[in-house]
Amino acid sequence: MTKAAELAKMGEVLTNGQIGGRRNMIINGAMQVAQRGNQTSVQVGYGGCDRFQFASSGATRVTLKQSTDVPSNQGFINSQQVDVTTADSSLAAGDYAMIRTKIEAQDLQHLKYGTSEAEKITLQFFVKSSKTGTHIIEAYHGDAAYHNSQSYTISSADTWQKVTVIFDGYQTTNFNNDTGIGLQFAWWLAAGSTYAGGSLQSNTWTNTAANRAVGQVNVMDSDSNNFYLTGVQLEVGEQATPFEHKSFGEEIALCQRYFQALGNYGDGDVTANRFYNADYVNIHSFVRAFYPKMRDQPNIDYSIASGSLNTDYSTNGMIQLYVDNDINVRIYDVTCEKEL
Repeated sequence: MTKAAELAKMGEVLTNGQIGGRRNMIINGAMQVAQRGNQTSVQVGYGGCDRFQFASSGATRVTLKQSTDVPSNQGFINSQQVDVTTADSSLAAGDYAMIRTKIEAQDLQHLKYGTSEAEKITLQFFVKSSKTGTHIIEAYHGDAAYHNSQSYTISSADTWQKVTVIFDGYQTTNFNNDTGIGLQFAWWLAAGSTYAGGSLQSNTWTNTAANRAVGQVNVMDSDSNNFYLTGVQLEVGEQATPFEHKSFGEEIALCQRYFQALGNYGDGDVTANRFYNADYVNIHSFVRAFYPKMRDQPNIDYSIASGSLNTDYSTNGMIQLYVDNDINVRIYDVTCEKEL
């Protein structure tokens, strides 16, 4: 083996061993965490795997699932499945469908956007679609309101394939150092003429809506269609390295910054018996006492397993329950959400 070959092999060993530190900027890219479970009849919302949201306009509805359908021999056990349940075969101009994930701006400062040294980034993922032909993957700069769309081709229906895309850095506008959207990545599934009526400017940052999803096939045109995604990795530079597998414990802790399921009835449900006076219980106290800090003041939802409520006060992310002196109210399916 030549010296050059030895050095190349050493580099491969170091990369595969992940000695170089954290590389993947995507949370839950292996689709391990699914706190909400499967969700049906979704137009806009989360379901199946955490951190990946379905968004659409028009007639289409989907079921979002954490699936065990995965590419062979890649080390993945789950994927995000988008199962079309209500088709939209005739798209109006403003109709669209996509699955997307978002990254906080404060976590992207090292990309040096807004400078002449803005870093290139490499996105890789495994995908399986019922529709062959052109699909669009889009990066969106939240603080500039500019997007960068590139196409990839599904060559065989219902077959897993790996896609790697490189995006140029954006030199004009930096990321705010805050908890808002820095980058969003969207896998387009359908696009009306409002988003597909222009021309695709591959690997070019633009704010022209009609150029966002030119050529995108309509994955929403039949209730027999499915779209699967897993192995999503985003890293600095132009080199796609082997997927960085994280532990389930690490991934769920990262996901809980945006969504937390505090208890399910029969398995960790909350008993509301801590009062700040004789008649009230404050669910928010449970959030602050026992769970990691969320991105912002969360929205809280819950269900009642037993007991009765008289009045429900909900303000500023805090829920106060007036229980009319009944201290045996049991609260379940408590969720706290502060997604991007």
